[in-house]
Amino acid sequence: MHERRIPEWVRHAPAPSVREFGLLAGFEAIVRGILISVFPLAMYRALGDAPAVSLVYFLVGIVSLLAGLLVPYLIRFVPRRWAYSGGCIMFMAGALLAIDGRPEAVVGALALNTVAAVVTFICYNAYVLDYISKIELGRCETSRMFYSALGWTAGPMAGVLLMEVWPPAPFVISAAAAVAMLIMFWAMRLGDGKLITKARGQAKNPLAFLPRFFAQPRLVAGYLFAMIRSCGWWIYVVYLPIFAIQNGLGEQLGGILLSATNAMLFAAPLILRWVQGRSLRSAVRVGFAACAVCFLSAAGLSGWPVAAVSALVLGSVWLIVLDICAGLPFLMAVKPSERTEMSAIYSSYRDVSGILTPGVATLVLLVTPVAGVFAAGGMALMGAWAVAARLHPRLGRPRIALRPGSLSEPA
Repeated sequence: MHERRIPEWVRHAPAPSVREFGLLAGFEAIVRGILISVFPLAMYRALGDAPAVSLVYFLVGIVSLLAGLLVPYLIRFVPRRWAYSGGCIMFMAGALLAIDGRPEAVVGALALNTVAAVVTFICYNAYVLDYISKIELGRCETSRMFYSALGWTAGPMAGVLLMEVWPPAPFVISAAAAVAMLIMFWAMRLGDGKLITKARGQAKNPLAFLPRFFAQPRLVAGYLFAMIRSCGWWIYVVYLPIFAIQNGLGEQLGGILLSATNAMLFAAPLILRWVQGRSLRSAVRVGFAACAVCFLSAAGLSGWPVAAVSALVLGSVWLIVLDICAGLPFLMAVKPSERTEMSAIYSSYRDVSGILTPGVATLVLLVTPVAGVFAAGGMALMGAWAVAARLHPRLGRPRIALRPGSLSEPA
C-alpha cells in the first residue's frame, strides 16, 4: 500500500521572517494610522474643550494600562494566538462602534482601540523575541518601521479628509485592515510562541516581575526612553491639532502634518545606517537632545503659530529616529525566560505615557495655553537625554567577530 507523505511545510511551519513581521506591523499601522488623527478631532468636536479631551485620554490610558498588565495573566487561560486574535477583533469592534457618532460611542471606541493596541503589542513583541535573534533585532525594528510607513504616512491625512466627505469612511477602512491583519497573523502560523511548551507551573503576574525589572538598569532606562518618546508623540498627535485650531490654522492641519512627518518612515533603512555609524548611546542622546530643543523652541515661538508648528514638525522627525533606536536597549536586555512578562511591562509605556501626558497637560492648561504642554514635553525629552549618558558605549554591537565579514553590521 502506497504511503502518502505529509509535506514538511505542513508538519513544521517555517520560522517567520523579519519581512513577515514587518508586514504584520504594516497592517496594524493602517488600522491605527487612519484613526490617529480622527479621534482627537472627533473628541474635540464632541466635547469642545481641550481639558475635557485631556481628561478622556487620561481615563482611557488608565483602562489600557490595567488591561496591559493583565495580559500575561490572561495568557494563563487563553493561548497567546487567541489573545492576539482578540486584539484584532477589538480593533474591528471599536471602529464599527465609532460610526455611531455619539460622544459616548466615540469614547468607547477609543477605549477599545487603545486596549486592542496594547494587547497586540504585547503579543507581537513576545513573538519577535521568540523568533528573531538579538543580532537581528535592529533589522527587524527597521523592517517594522518601513512596512508601517504607508499606514502612518497616508493614514492620518486620509482619515481627516475622508471624515469630511463621509464620516464613517475612516472607521470602515480601519475595520477592513483589522480583518486583513488577523488573516496575516494566522497565515504566519505563530502559534503560542516557542517557550509555551517549556513552561512549568503557573505563570506569574507581571507585577511580580517589577522588582526584577527595577533591578536591571538597562531595562529601566529602555522603558524611560520608550515612555518619554511616546509622550512626545502624544503631544504632537493630540495637542498640535488643538493648537492649530485655536490659532486659526484649520482642523485638517494636524492630520496632514502627521502624514508628512510619517513619510520619513520610508527612510527607516537610511536612518538605521546613520544609527549604525555611531554608538547606540550617541544616537539615542542626539535624538533626544535635538527633539527637546525643537519642542522647547515651539513653546518659545508660540506667538508665531506657523514657526511653532514648524519647530514641532522638525521635532517629530527626531521622534522617528528615536522610534528606530531608542527601543533597542530594552529589547536587547530581556532574558528569554521573561519574554512575556517583560513584554507586558515594556508595553505599558504607551499607557503610562497616555496617562502622564494628558494628566500633566490638564494641570498645565490650568495656568498656561497649549504651548505650555510643548515646554513640558521638551523638558521631559531633555531628561531622557541625561539618562542616556549611562548607556554602555558598545551596546548594540557584536561582541566578537569570528572571521572578517562574519558580522558585517552591528544590530
